[in-house]
Amino acid sequence: MNSPFTPEVVNAIKRHMNDDHGDDALLICKGLGGQPEATGATTTGVDAEAIEFVAVVGGQDVVVRVPWSTTLTERAQVRTEVVRLYQEACAALGVPARGEH
Repeated sequence: MNSPFTPEVVNAIKRHMNDDHGDDALLICKGLGGQPEATGATTTGVDAEAIEFVAVVGGQDVVVRVPWSTTLTERAQVRTEVVRLYQEACAALGVPARGEH
């Protein structure tokens, strides 16, 4: 499936995630991305099916792709899905979720 997001939109989402939500990305990689030992994470991509990160695990870069709950068709859905992933990751890790997302 082609991405519904232009390269400019993807870059804006990545910039926002990396500038403002780096800790959230790490929690998502640890709790939902199968990388519980990750020590860092960078958002590297977004498409209709998933969000993608590069996590640092044991000093190595590991690609982590975490699927959305549904196929996305518009930019506004990304925020809703990222918040859901963050909340699910916090629950999986037993970490209290912050309310301000």
